[in-house]
Amino acid sequence: MKILVTGATGYVGGRLIPRLLDQGHEVWALARHPEHLAGRSWSNRIQIWQGDLLDASSLPDHPPHFDAAYYLIHSMHGGGDFRQNDLKAVEHFADWTGDHVGHVIYLGGLLPQQAGNSRHLQSRADTGRLLNQLLPVTEFRAGPIIGSGSASFEMVRYLTERLPAMIAPRWIMNEVQTIAIRDVLNYLIAVLPHGPSGIIEIGSNRLTFRDMMLVYAEERGFKRVIAPVPVLAPTLAALWVGLVTPITNRLAVPLVQGVIHPVLANTDKAQQLFPDIRPADYRTSVQRALVKIDRGDIETRWTQALASKPYELVDWEGVIREVRRRQVDTDPEQVFNTVTSLGGEKGWLVWNWAWEARGILDQMIGGPGLRRGRRHPQELKPGETLDFWRVEKVEPHKLLRLRAEMKVPGKAWLQFEIEPGNEPGKAILTQTAFFRPKSLPGFLYWWLLYPLHALIFSDMINALVTEANTDL
Repeated sequence: MKILVTGATGYVGGRLIPRLLDQGHEVWALARHPEHLAGRSWSNRIQIWQGDLLDASSLPDHPPHFDAAYYLIHSMHGGGDFRQNDLKAVEHFADWTGDHVGHVIYLGGLLPQQAGNSRHLQSRADTGRLLNQLLPVTEFRAGPIIGSGSASFEMVRYLTERLPAMIAPRWIMNEVQTIAIRDVLNYLIAVLPHGPSGIIEIGSNRLTFRDMMLVYAEERGFKRVIAPVPVLAPTLAALWVGLVTPITNRLAVPLVQGVIHPVLANTDKAQQLFPDIRPADYRTSVQRALVKIDRGDIETRWTQALASKPYELVDWEGVIREVRRRQVDTDPEQVFNTVTSLGGEKGWLVWNWAWEARGILDQMIGGPGLRRGRRHPQELKPGETLDFWRVEKVEPHKLLRLRAEMKVPGKAWLQFEIEPGNEPGKAILTQTAFFRPKSLPGFLYWWLLYPLHALIFSDMINALVTEANTDL
C-alpha cells in the first residue's frame, strides 16, 4: 500500500514506519522537523515531507492518493490551547488530504466509564470524533502504553526505583488497562486490510496503578511500600511526578489525570476483528522493556515528540562564542565516539557536581534538569534528548551540536567538531559554547557565570582528549 504517517518523529510513529517498510509498503512521512529523521536507518527508504498541521500553508501541494494515513498527532504536552490546536490540526489535515486518502487510522486514548474526563483525554476523544466526521476512520483507543522509552513506563520506572516508600493518592487503587507498544503496532498494521472500522478499544489485563509499580518492583528485585491516602490533588501529584521522574510537568499532568478514574477497555471488537493478536500482560510488557533497556536497544523515546522549534545558527551577530581546540593523538572516529558518550549515567567527565547542581536548579524553575538522561549509552540521533540538551545536528565522525533546553535567559548551544590532524592517526577537536543573550539579563547571566564556565569547559575538552587517547 501507499501510506502516509504523520507524527513520524514521535514515539509510536518512529517504531511504526520500519515495520510498514518491512511489509513492503511505500511510506511517506510528514514531520515538522524532518532533520530529526536523518539518523534513522530507514530514512533513505521513505519520502519525507516537511509540514506542520497547525500551519496549512506549510503543507506540501497536491498530495498523491494514499491507501491509508496514520494520524499520530496530539497536543498532550501542549499549553492552554491544546484542544483548539488539536481540532485545528484535524481540520487542516482533512482539507489537505481531502479525497486523497482511503483510510485514516488514529491512535487515541481510553475514556473513563464515569463523568469527569481530563481535558487532555477529552481533547483526544474530540479529535477522534472530528476525524470520524470528516474522513473514513479507524480509531484505536488505548490506555497507558508500556515499552522501553514510553512515558507511562518511564513514570512507573522512576517512581518505583527512586522511592523505597511512598504516600500516594487513593486513586492509585483505580484499575487501568495497559498495552504493550508491540501490540499497539500489531493492531495499527493489522487493520490495514480491514478498511475503516470505527472505534476499537484495545488493552491487556486489568490492574491498579499501585500494582503497576509493585509488579515493576518485583521484576527489578526491589521491596516497596506504597500507602494510599485520601487526599492528594491530581495537580500536586503531577508536580511530584515531575520532580522525581524524567517526565516534565506539562506531560505529567495529563498522565496523572488519565488514571484518577478507572480506565478500562471493552476489547470484544478487537478480539473479533483481530483474533490472532493476543496482547501481552503487563508483567510481560515490563520484562520486555527491561531487556531492551539492558541491551541499549531503545528504538524511540517519549522525549522525541517534545522537540521545540530548532534554532538555526546562521545569524552570528550578537552571539557570544567560546572556542577551544586541542590535538588528539587518535583518529577522528575515536574522538567522535568519546564525545557522543557524554551525559546520561556516565556524566560529563568533569565537574559533575556542578552539572548536577545546575540540573537541580533547572528542575526547580520548571526546566527538564538532568533527569531525561539519554536513549543509548553511545549513539545519538538528531532530535533526541541528552540530559537538558537536545541533539540538533549529528555528522558521524565530524560534528555534534547540542541545543540547550535548560532555563536560560537566551539561547545556548554546545558544539564539538572533529577534523583530521596534520599527521595520520591524529585529530583536531574544536569545542565551542555559543550563547545568544536575551537583553540585559542574558548578558549578566553569561558574564557572572563566565569564570565557572571557563573552568568547566577547559577541563571538559582536556578530559575528552585524555579519554579518547586512553581508549585507543
